[in-house]
Amino acid sequence: MRKLILAWLFLLGVATFNNTFGQFQPEKPTVLKNTPTWSFTVEPKEAKIGDVVTITLTSEIEKDWYMYSNDFDPNLGPIAAEITFTPDASFKLIGKPVPVGSKKHYEEVWKGDVSIFTKKAVFKQQVKILKAKLNIKLDLYFQECSEITGVCMPPFEQQYDLSSLVRIAPATKIDTIVAEQTIAETTTTVNTAQIDTLSKQTSNTVSAEKPSQQTESFLGFLLLAFLGGLVAVATPCVFPMLPMTAGFFSKKSETKTQAAIRASTFGLSIIGIYASLGLVFAFFGLGPDFGNWLSTHWLPNILFFIIFMVFAASFLGLFEITLPHALVNKVDSKSSMGNFAGLFFMAFTLVLVSFSCTGPIVGSLLIEAVGGKFLKPLLGMASFGLGLSLPFMVFAIFPSFLTGLPKSGGWLNSVKVVLGFIEVAFAFKFLSIADVVYHWRILDREVFLAIWIVLAFLLGMYFLGKLKFSHDSDVPFVSVPRFGLALTSFAFGVYMIPGLFGAPLKGLSGLLPPMQTQDFVLGASSSNHQIGTSSNSTIKHADFLHLPHGLTGYFDYKQALAESKKQNKPIFIDFTGHACVNCRKMEEYVWAKPEVLKRLQQDFIIVSLYADERKKLPESEWYTSARDGKVKKTIGEQNQDLQITKYNFSAQPQYVIIDANENQLSGPTFFDTDEARFIEFLDKGKANYKP
Repeated sequence: MRKLILAWLFLLGVATFNNTFGQFQPEKPTVLKNTPTWSFTVEPKEAKIGDVVTITLTSEIEKDWYMYSNDFDPNLGPIAAEITFTPDASFKLIGKPVPVGSKKHYEEVWKGDVSIFTKKAVFKQQVKILKAKLNIKLDLYFQECSEITGVCMPPFEQQYDLSSLVRIAPATKIDTIVAEQTIAETTTTVNTAQIDTLSKQTSNTVSAEKPSQQTESFLGFLLLAFLGGLVAVATPCVFPMLPMTAGFFSKKSETKTQAAIRASTFGLSIIGIYASLGLVFAFFGLGPDFGNWLSTHWLPNILFFIIFMVFAASFLGLFEITLPHALVNKVDSKSSMGNFAGLFFMAFTLVLVSFSCTGPIVGSLLIEAVGGKFLKPLLGMASFGLGLSLPFMVFAIFPSFLTGLPKSGGWLNSVKVVLGFIEVAFAFKFLSIADVVYHWRILDREVFLAIWIVLAFLLGMYFLGKLKFSHDSDVPFVSVPRFGLALTSFAFGVYMIPGLFGAPLKGLSGLLPPMQTQDFVLGASSSNHQIGTSSNSTIKHADFLHLPHGLTGYFDYKQALAESKKQNKPIFIDFTGHACVNCRKMEEYVWAKPEVLKRLQQDFIIVSLYADERKKLPESEWYTSARDGKVKKTIGEQNQDLQITKYNFSAQPQYVIIDANENQLSGPTFFDTDEARFIEFLDKGKANYKP
């Protein structure tokens, strides 16, 4: 009985204590006041088909509560946030949702590191636009828990429709062409389990828009191909056929309309034949890795050098490149067939007979096109065929124009010889690419310039009639057009002479070997000329890689990250290449400007990552890429893999500003010679940097 009374008194005391002091304890939150909701923004707000946009998902979190992120091992136990986009043909996800601002810490209850958001949860997701009518829907599954009591709410499941979030800009015809190429060659989804530094996801995703210079380059190539077709008409193999073919259509046609139909069929047949040739070569466009190999490896560049020299020798009269006569005769025999079949074989005969003159031009265009995307060789050859066939169609429809044509003569062979000089000049350009990439130092900048200067003066002498080749006619006097061409050629040679002493020659910056290969620069000390970094043994690869304009920088991504932490500066990433024409133009036209140069020198850790550098790394630094499953052994392979994996882009130049934790601060930006926009890009990166 005594024990029972004592127990009763004990319970009464506990109850009294709770009633007395419990009212002073703070209220412990066990339920959220409001159901969490999400807001969405997109950058850029307006896009075209083929562009990549970045969608930002944001949710405000109540005080004393937190949300689990998705960047930790889900097997530990907590419910990680899941963002699931409903698959649809109108878009493609690039990578996975990336958390921004999440914090990792060790939790004893789970025996491991977890990642959480407090105050605000933010995720970013890259999306490639594939169709004008978007259908973007997503499901969110997440959980929030109390920081005070540890109580967790049941997981939330929410659905959102983001189809109207992105405005689709009206696409031009060429935009559609480029978008189709982009969609067909979309880079595979980023695997977050990258080796070493690639394993870390960037906390700010990138809006890797298709830069406009690619469209301009594509249009420029088509224009070049079209002009090549027009030039081919003015060769000895084609020009004499022009009045004969036009006269044939006029005589065989009863009306002007019939002549126009026959001529158009003939011209379209020529275009179709060359487009078919381009279609064959289109299958060699095997993606960015193949394109990089083709444009920078020594084997194709030496092969292209030899091919161009052979073409040049043919144009200069050493021999003629002809097709087997049996093939030409067989096709010609079918040109007498009636209706459209006969016109097709007539066009085919013209293509075969003129091959000795058109072959080198076509071969040069195909070499330029074969490293491009599928449409480049196909449309390039079609453009060449259009340029070649257009005069035939015009003169067949308007035969009266024939009276204005110049007569055949020695000037036709002069066209071939001039093309031969041009072929020699560009042959050395291919040899220069291999020389620069592999650091042979055979064709340094001054040697390359000396060859081009001599070619320019020899061409000028040829225009004046002081130099003759085997098939040339005598030049009794110099006509005004020949004098003008000679003056232009001599002026071009004189323009290049200061380059022998270190003048930048900005007009040729994309064609010449880089200034770093020049042995002598007038008025510059050797140490300054060799770009400060070469003497610093602590900078990896500085013994053979250099920055322009005396800048000091790095050539290894990891080393730049470490140096950024040490110096408390943001990192300016320069994805570049030895064979990159636009990279050299950016360095000469933009980097060299005083305001840009000052910012690069003082405000940033510069790291130039060469995507075509062939130097093999030690085996301990090799890794197998999760992107394509291939072992990356060279500096260039690893740099390009980083660029494609992290920034979804494979061409150079590309510029990005990040911090030591790989957070993106500004960019990416691409080839753009506007100094003000580049300074704005640099200043934005500096302003966003937080040490």
